[in-house]
Amino acid sequence: MKQDTIAAIATAPGRGGVGVIRISGSDLLPFAFALTGKTPKPRYATLADFLSAEGVAVDTGILLFFPAPHSFTGEDVLELQGHGGPVVMQMLLARCLDLGARLAEPGEFSRRAFLNGKMDLAQAEAVADLIDAATTSAARSAVRSLQGEFSRAIGELNEELINLRMLVEATLDFPEEDIDFLKAADAFGRLARLLAKLDEVFDRAGQGRLLQTGLHVVLAGQPNVGKSSLLNCLTGDDLAIVTPIAGTTRDALRSTIQIEGIPLHVIDTAGLRETEDVVERIGIERSWQEIERADVVLLLVDARSGVSEADRAILARLPERLRRITVYNKIDLAGRSPERHDEHDDHGDAVAISLSAKGGEGIELLRNELLSIAGWHQMEDVFIARERHIRALALAREHILTARRVVEGALPALELFAEELRLAQQALGEITGEFTADDLLGVIFSRFCIGK
Repeated sequence: MKQDTIAAIATAPGRGGVGVIRISGSDLLPFAFALTGKTPKPRYATLADFLSAEGVAVDTGILLFFPAPHSFTGEDVLELQGHGGPVVMQMLLARCLDLGARLAEPGEFSRRAFLNGKMDLAQAEAVADLIDAATTSAARSAVRSLQGEFSRAIGELNEELINLRMLVEATLDFPEEDIDFLKAADAFGRLARLLAKLDEVFDRAGQGRLLQTGLHVVLAGQPNVGKSSLLNCLTGDDLAIVTPIAGTTRDALRSTIQIEGIPLHVIDTAGLRETEDVVERIGIERSWQEIERADVVLLLVDARSGVSEADRAILARLPERLRRITVYNKIDLAGRSPERHDEHDDHGDAVAISLSAKGGEGIELLRNELLSIAGWHQMEDVFIARERHIRALALAREHILTARRVVEGALPALELFAEELRLAQQALGEITGEFTADDLLGVIFSRFCIGK
């Protein structure tokens, strides 16, 4: 790990009442004296002038000093709290660089905190997740992870694995005891409890992953079936222009809404049809690109006419993996009531929702169905998780299931059983950083903002 002094602006770009510059390194008291002419008392706010090389005040503000190891990074840390104008902040940062600091890389403060044992990798990632949280639920879950709930759950799983591995290793040392020893020590019961606890953590992490990424929902269909009206209804705002003229929407319109704390990224697309209009054709091509990237597509059709040949042509082009909901819109004109039912056709099974985007009838049915597709169920103790966490948990579960199959076979292979348990523990260790490669650390922290 680099031991040099780093500095960065820790507040968001732009104007503000207060701006903060963070500095981390070793033996920073001489640095503080050169900058302010004062030696700050640890963990006390010191009013000071921040001085240029000529001794002229660049700004007046608060100086905070956190000595190692009792700081965010585990090193000496200085915080300069000055006026939040961008010019002032850049002048102060330039002065820090003149005094020997270098500009921090993205996420370098959090990386130093991780490498100095101030937090594990899951907690470090929760710092960035808390900053990026798009909903209240996501923010609360990120705080749980930052406070160590996720890490403690992983630690409990690791402890169960270690205890089980100890039993297996002891059996390998005394082969004459063999499988009877494991039965007497309730190794199989321990394995079952471990799997149950892992499934619980996997569920909580999966819900947290959902809070972070949400669901990408694309509104598709022929022109003038009410896609823009549905977007406006879901968002509660007139984001899209609605007219009786087919082809009004020429480009994709995006908006993010929340349902039960889950962010839904809703994309309204151009009507899908054959056209000679060059601009509209470009919009239709972009519509298909959005459909390829979607998690769910809502195929809107007119409730008065039902699924037409043109709609079936659209269905035939949809990716096979894509979840879809057929939305029968304009039930207010068709004289129908809101309803949900399963639909079976040549293009696979789907759910159908009858609603009125203009009047709002049936919208709640659609919201509930989207939550169901996302796999959401209400939980109070969700912690934020990333895709790599989910993959690591899934890999650990796979190794534990393999271990169970090995030991429950006709000829139990205890060496393989022990190896699968070791690999499961290694997979869990990647979540908290115990077995994480340096190149992966570089990727993770490079996505943080500068100043964190």
